[in-house]
Amino acid sequence: MTFKEFNLNKIIEKSLEENLYITPTAIQEKVIPLVLESNDIIAKAQTGSGKTAAFVLPILNHYSLNIKEGKAKIRTLVLAPTRELTLQIADIFKTLGSNLILNLKIVSVIGGKSIGDQLLDIQKGCDIVVATAGRLLDIIDKKQINLDNLEFFVLDEADKMLDLGFAEELELILKQLPQKRQNLLFSATYPPKMKQIASMITTNAIEVSIQDEQPTVELIKQRAIEVNMENRNPLLRELISSNSWERVLVFMANNRAANNIAAKFRKYNINAQSFHGDLTQEDREYTLKEFKDKKIKVLFSSDIAARGLDIDDISCIINFDLPRSPADYIHRIGRSGRAGREGLAISFITLENSEHFKLIEKRANIKLEREQIKGFELIGTPIEKEKGKEPVKGKRRSKKDKLREQKKD
Repeated sequence: MTFKEFNLNKIIEKSLEENLYITPTAIQEKVIPLVLESNDIIAKAQTGSGKTAAFVLPILNHYSLNIKEGKAKIRTLVLAPTRELTLQIADIFKTLGSNLILNLKIVSVIGGKSIGDQLLDIQKGCDIVVATAGRLLDIIDKKQINLDNLEFFVLDEADKMLDLGFAEELELILKQLPQKRQNLLFSATYPPKMKQIASMITTNAIEVSIQDEQPTVELIKQRAIEVNMENRNPLLRELISSNSWERVLVFMANNRAANNIAAKFRKYNINAQSFHGDLTQEDREYTLKEFKDKKIKVLFSSDIAARGLDIDDISCIINFDLPRSPADYIHRIGRSGRAGREGLAISFITLENSEHFKLIEKRANIKLEREQIKGFELIGTPIEKEKGKEPVKGKRRSKKDKLREQKKD
């Protein structure tokens, strides 16, 4: 099948050809015709499956056939969990809509950039808003945005939106939207709580799940290397050196750890940088560009990068610190093996996290053989988690802390 079989506007087909979109992915093949027929959609779409174009193309086609006169009004709202994904979606709208005579105005609404500039862009008139929930609510609170003309509401990476606090934010946003609209929900995983989110948005959606598509994770070679915690740093340097990897994305537990290890790697003349939510938006965009251009060899990142980064040819994903949940594990390793390519993901298994990785394996339905690298062999026995003890108050982030972190994006 080719994109021509969707009978999209010829100008959109031209943009597809210019950007080397030839054969639609499985999710695009199923979703695009349904959206063109004005159906609500709930799609389970794995990371790297091409889901963004699955909603961008039919929306752009609708605009090309329904030209409005006068000042542009917001007809599409896309919500995404991170700044990076928000900017990426906006760029795809701009790229694939570049040849339309409409000259669509697309505004990204995210934290870390001037809210005044974003308000001005909205007030000048815009067709499409791509936003993170926290910043959009800031603008709604100022009564500076009109969503009465909305035709499309898209919720991307909906499972990430299940993070504590989003349901309340989503409810506030939905109150601003007209009842009559087309709803498109995309999620890489579909936990039970997703039904609650979906029911808030639509009650008559067509569910789409690609059963016969080879899962992204099956295209990724996954390795589990046992190593003592204090030897992870030298082991990582050894792996990078011995494998001649050009571009490595390393996931860390927190921002401080990312900063510290990046500084240590630079002392070994390895071009490394950290990437996390404490950076200014300008620094985040600059760092990502340098990484894409292969000017940065190793990027140490917090989980903010687990969603929304679309970088081709990442040599390897390293779980230096394990993620909290199996879903986050899937999204992390999904940064490799993009768009049907083979990928590589390595997790460091220590005495302290061995039991946690067994839980990730069980819930992600995987089973990896443990490896050891000569000179970095694991010494000691795994630490079993004590059962029956009450959690210590103050050791875990509170609901308010989690919501506050989310709103920073």
